Amino acid sequence: MMTEQDEELALAAATGDRAAFAALLSRHYDRLFAFTFRLMGNRADAEDLTQDICAALPAKLQSFRVDARFTTWLYRVAVNAAHDRRRRAATHAKAADSWGEWEVNRREAIREEAEAQDWLSQAMTALPDELRDTVVLVLGEELTQAQAGEVLGLSEGTVAWRMSEVKKRLRDMRAEEDAI
Repeated sequence: MMTEQDEELALAAATGDRAAFAALLSRHYDRLFAFTFRLMGNRADAEDLTQDICAALPAKLQSFRVDARFTTWLYRVAVNAAHDRRRRAATHAKAADSWGEWEVNRREAIREEAEAQDWLSQAMTALPDELRDTVVLVLGEELTQAQAGEVLGLSEGTVAWRMSEVKKRLRDMRAEEDAI
């Protein structure tokens, strides 16, 4: 199994080959977890998201096409899962707004925890999801802008613009902090 290409394993796993699925997970679990950690910003959310992706993967493999690299396809699955999780979290946060003092205390604890993280982690979480996803792929996963564009379904030029926007926003954030 270890000599087979990821794409071959994915096709075999899509037909129910458990050994192929296990080989894919063995090869990509650590990378997937590191990627979801950068997308989500904390270990607990990354662990939950990675497990959710792995649990859904057997069914999702039915949509895998050989014309894409498996890792590109897997990154896309992870980005979509992260977006879904963020949307659910935002919905839950809106519902929780009326929960009184407990919610106020919970949010204060979250704010204090965020302040304890290093500057770059804070700056990354302040970026819009689209920019964060882009920078995680380009800088964190060291994909080319063309590869990141493929994962995100964007042109290479759009990825280049997003990276330029990230740099501008980070410079602006640093300048604001330095002015204080």
